[in-house]
Amino acid sequence: MARPDPDSDPVAVKAALRRDILARRDALGLDARARLSAAALELTRGLDALRQARVVLGYASFGSELDTRPFLHAVLAGGRTLVLPRVDRAARRLALHQVRDLETELHPGTWGIPEPVPSRCRTVAPAEVDFVLVPGVVFDPGGGRIGYGAGYYDRLLAAWPEPTPPLVAAAFELQVVLAVPVLANDRRVDLVVTESRIYSKLRLEPTEDP
Repeated sequence: MARPDPDSDPVAVKAALRRDILARRDALGLDARARLSAAALELTRGLDALRQARVVLGYASFGSELDTRPFLHAVLAGGRTLVLPRVDRAARRLALHQVRDLETELHPGTWGIPEPVPSRCRTVAPAEVDFVLVPGVVFDPGGGRIGYGAGYYDRLLAAWPEPTPPLVAAAFELQVVLAVPVLANDRRVDLVVTESRIYSKLRLEPTEDP
C-alpha cells in the first residue's frame, strides 16, 4: 500500500485506511483467521515483556478481530492477573477490571463486545498493569495505530501514569501498512506482532550522537 499523501487531510486518510483494512480483515475465512491468530499470539506469548508481567491488560475480541480468547486463557492459566476494559459511555472512558473467570464474569457490553460485569470484577488502577495488549484496525511498523474511531484507547493511554507499561498490538500482517497519520492525541504502541514478524518502533528511531 502506498504511503499516505502528507498533504491530505489526516482524518480522511485514517478513515479511508480504516475502511480498507476492515474490508480486507472481514474477508478472511474462519480457518485462516484462527491459524493466523494462533501464530501471532504465539509470538506475543514469547515476548520478554509478557513473561515478566504479573498484571496483564488484554481485551476480548469481537467480529473479525484476531481471536484473543486463547491468549486470555493463557494469562489466567499462567497465574497472572488478567484485566479487561469496560466502556463507560457516560464518562467516555475505559474502566479496568480484574477478571478471574471468562465464562461467568463477562457479558455483552457496548457494541456487543464482551466486557467485565462490574459487580463481579474489582476495579483495577492503570498503575497496577505491567503489560497492555492494545486493539486496533491499522498499524504501521513504527507503532502508529488507527483504532475504530471513538478514541477510548487514546484517552486511556494519554492519561496513563508514568512509567507506561509495554504497549503491544497483536494483528494480522494485512493490517500493517507503510505509514499511518499520527495526530497529537494518538499514542504509538511499542511493538506490533503479526503472524510473521515483530515490528518495534525502537528500531525506527534514529540514534543521536552524545
